[in-house]
Amino acid sequence: MYRKSLEGQEKDEYERKKRVREALREGKQIPTELLGEADHLRDEVNAEDDVTANQKTHVDDEYASAGIRDPKICVTTARDPSSRLKQFSKEIRLIFPNSQRINRGSTKLGELVDVCRRNDFTDIVVVQEHRGEPDGLIISHLPYGPTCYFTMLNTVMRHDIDDRGTVSEAYPHLIFDGFNSKLGERLTNILKYLFPVPKDDSKRVITFSNANDFISFRHHNYSKDGRDIDLEEIGPRFELRPYQIRLGTLEQDTAENEWVYKPYQNTAKKRKLL
Repeated sequence: MYRKSLEGQEKDEYERKKRVREALREGKQIPTELLGEADHLRDEVNAEDDVTANQKTHVDDEYASAGIRDPKICVTTARDPSSRLKQFSKEIRLIFPNSQRINRGSTKLGELVDVCRRNDFTDIVVVQEHRGEPDGLIISHLPYGPTCYFTMLNTVMRHDIDDRGTVSEAYPHLIFDGFNSKLGERLTNILKYLFPVPKDDSKRVITFSNANDFISFRHHNYSKDGRDIDLEEIGPRFELRPYQIRLGTLEQDTAENEWVYKPYQNTAKKRKLL
């Protein structure tokens, strides 16, 4: 939240440096209103490279270590889970490399987040249920957020899939299909940074496919014989529908909402979110 509050100030400085940069590139005189800080801005511009020349946002800070440090995921459930939800949480743990499943017990959200921060977890994944059926998924990025909330539908667990494959320990390749909007890009980042960078020879693939704002999750092993590719489903399978992105972590009920799904404010003509 503090990092986001600074973006307005940093945007102003970025715009001033942009005007100085353009003046230097075109051989023009620096604008009169910037002459008082021209030397400082010129030094800043000269010290920039292709990366630092771009304006940074709170989103950049959230995933600054992505690709450098492998994610470490805590998988847990809502309180007093049913036996089916416990089994499903075990299957969710198998999806994410470097993940650990923790029995929630009577642990409060604040205590859970503190424990995960102290133990260098990068994300918390919480599965929820209604009458024994998994119906919700929460992903909270540590240490400062964001937290994304999904409704879960049409869940098929691994043991309900015929001829299911075994779960490889290889890091999976990821496929994202249909995430074309800014919200889609945001959700892509939230989901893809739960996984470490795979090796080229990995035969495991996870697909997130968006159709009409429902994200289908599929998990496969594949093998290649010449031009033929054979897929073996591992499971589980389910659909996700996002309904909220909050800038804080899981326990911060008063954190600012970045995005909230508001179905009753849509126009008569259906709008696609992702």
